[in-house]
Amino acid sequence: MKFLLVLLTLVAAALWLSAAGSGVTYVDHEKVTAALAKGGPLVSAQDLLVSCSHREKAGQVEVHDKETDVIYMVDGEATFVTGGEMIGGKVTKAGQSLGTDIKGGDTHRLSKGDVIVVPAGVPHWFKEVPHSVSYYVVKVLKP
Repeated sequence: MKFLLVLLTLVAAALWLSAAGSGVTYVDHEKVTAALAKGGPLVSAQDLLVSCSHREKAGQVEVHDKETDVIYMVDGEATFVTGGEMIGGKVTKAGQSLGTDIKGGDTHRLSKGDVIVVPAGVPHWFKEVPHSVSYYVVKVLKP
C-alpha cells in the first residue's frame, strides 16, 4: 500500500511537470542533505513549492487555505493529526492559520518511508515528535 501511494504521488508530480511545460529543476544531494538537517526550500514555482523540514519537537496546528501538502517521511517517527476542528486558530498570514490543538480528527503514526497527503483547508499537526523527524513537503498551490 505504501509503495502504491508513493508511486501515485510520483506519477502525479510527473504529470504536473509535463503539463506545466517548464524547465527541469535539479537540486544536488549536498543541498538536499543540508535542507534535511536544518529545513529549507528546494524548489519554488508559481503553483508548487518543494522544501525539506527537520523537526525536533511538536509543532502548531496548521490550516492552509490554498496549499495541499504532500509529506514524505525521510527519517524518524511522529504522531500526526489531520482533520477535526482547529482550536485557538489565528490567521498568521494570508491563507494560513495556526492553532494550539485539534478537536477530533484522525491520528496517524508516521515513520520513515510514509507519505501523507493533506488537502487544502484540512487542519494538520505534528502533535508528538519523540526524537526528531526529517521530511520532504511538496506544496501544490491553488490559484
